[in-house]
Parts: sequence; C-alpha cells; structure tokens
Amino acid sequence: MHWTKILALALAVPSIAVVRFHCSQLNSFNATMDTKKDMPGESTCTTCQYAEDFSNYWTAVMYFRAQNGSYKRVPQLGNNQFTNANGGLTVYYMQDAIYDQQQKSKVTAFQPGFRMFIGDIAARTLAEAARFRQLTYTCLDTFITRQPEMMAFPDHVCKEGIMTTLRFPTCWDGKNLDSPDHMAHISYPETGTFESGGPCPSTHPVRTGQVMFEVVWDTKPFNNLTWPTGGKNPFVWSFGDATGYANHADYVFGWKGDALQKILDTPCIFNCTQAGDKIQAVDDMNKCTQKAIVDEDIDSWLPSLPGGFQAEYGPTF
Repeated sequence: MHWTKILALALAVPSIAVVRFHCSQLNSFNATMDTKKDMPGESTCTTCQYAEDFSNYWTAVMYFRAQNGSYKRVPQLGNNQFTNANGGLTVYYMQDAIYDQQQKSKVTAFQPGFRMFIGDIAARTLAEAARFRQLTYTCLDTFITRQPEMMAFPDHVCKEGIMTTLRFPTCWDGKNLDSPDHMAHISYPETGTFESGGPCPSTHPVRTGQVMFEVVWDTKPFNNLTWPTGGKNPFVWSFGDATGYANHADYVFGWKGDALQKILDTPCIFNCTQAGDKIQAVDDMNKCTQKAIVDEDIDSWLPSLPGGFQAEYGPTF
C-alpha cells in the first residue's frame, strides 16, 4: 500500500494504529549487554523520537568492496522526513501488516528482557534464505522508492541508495523472553508469514505487534566507482556475506513501563502522541551518542573486513 493511501485511510478509519518513528545511530548499547537488566534505568538518553523508548534496534553494517579488494563502510541516511537524523533506522509497530486496511488486531507489548533475532548469517543462496523472506532490499531509484523488493543485494547501481526492510515475527510463546537461538520463542502466523494475517500457532499463542525496521544505506558515494569484475555486486555485510541473503536483525525491548502497550492500544497513524507520549526533536536524538567500543579501524579503506572477514559469494556468482 502506498503511503498516500494509508494517510487517506487514517482519516476515514480512526481505529488504525501504525506507529512510525526514527532512531538515530546508537541507542542503549555497549560491547556487552545483559538484557535482563533495566535498560531504561541504566540509560541516560535515547536516540529514538519516543523519549520512553530505550530499545535496541540492531542491524549488521554494509561495506563497499572495491575492485582492488579493499573495503569502505557504507554510511546510513535518515529516512524520508528524518533526513537530518544521524543515520539510524525507521521503526514501525503495527497491529497488522502495514497494507491491512483494518489494523484491528489486539496485540500484546513485549516485556522487559524480551529479545528476538531474525535471519540466517550463514545463508548464501535463495533457498537458504527462503524462510526469512521478510528481509528485503529496495533499490532506491528515487529517495521514496519502495518497490520492488528483493532478497539479494541489487545487481545494478541504485541512484539514491539501498533500503533494507526487516520484519519480525508476530507470535510469542507467552513464556520465554528469549531462547538459545533467539528465535524459538517467536513465530510467524501458522498459515504463512507476516502478510497472511492468519492465527498464531498453538505453540506461540500470544499475538504481538509487528515490528519492522527500514534502514537506508547511502551508496551514492560509490555509484561512480568501478564495480568488481565477474558480475559480482560490490556490497558485502560486515561478517562476509556478499550475496545479501544473510541479512539479519536483532531486537531487544526497552520501553519504559507500559508506554508501548498504551501506544498499541491507541488509534493513531505514524507519530502517535494521543497516549501522552513524549516526542524528542531530531536534534535531541542526535545528541545521544557514545564513543564506539572497538579496537580497530572500521571507517577507513580497509584491506579486509573488521575481524578479518573476507567477502563470501554464493554459487550464483
């Protein structure tokens, strides 16, 4: 569904609840983290628009691989009206899939200590990534391009950048805040994926809000550089995947009190302040920073990826 249709629908059907906001780079994050601790209580600020959201929204880092084999980190851009944000990502919380015209499902907010992961860092083929088709790429021919979506890195120059979209499961077992693989305690609806709107399986009966990230990668500085030979795309994730099939994301809940549940229970569209939520200005979001806790250069032209990883191409290349 196009944004114009969603906005028109919001005026006609006041029950819609699609929460959309931005978080600049770096939130409540450290080299190590105990998700059972009180993240809001241990944080001094948040990079998110909602001042009561101290959650962690994490994705891998994208690099450009030059023809000579060196690597350069691809920066992030603020999305749409958040262009003055310090990179980061746009976050959605929804009652149902974003194109659903009703948005009427009753959903349960997560609890302190809740964490989930989506994706397969070992995937290098379409078949291996098939069960995670909720992780996609969009080649931004314009800054507001939103389709078509693909599961691998784009194979041609994208004029305004590349956007990754990451959609998390919507069913929870109602018991475990985490699991050894960070996925077993969550599930998609039993009749399909996030698009289906089907019932949750009996093993995961609690319906949660749909969490979705949008990350815009500023590939424009590399558009005029020579791409690798042999039909290979020039982008690679920081852990070595050069196919794009291993795209993945991590979510750790960190809202204060019942702030998220109030938002999910309140009819609203995008920035929802009806529940008394505190909204930060982008400048204030950008002020929440922390010095990177790494022991190696990650931003210069590098002979190899951080950690010594090298680009891994699947059998399609």
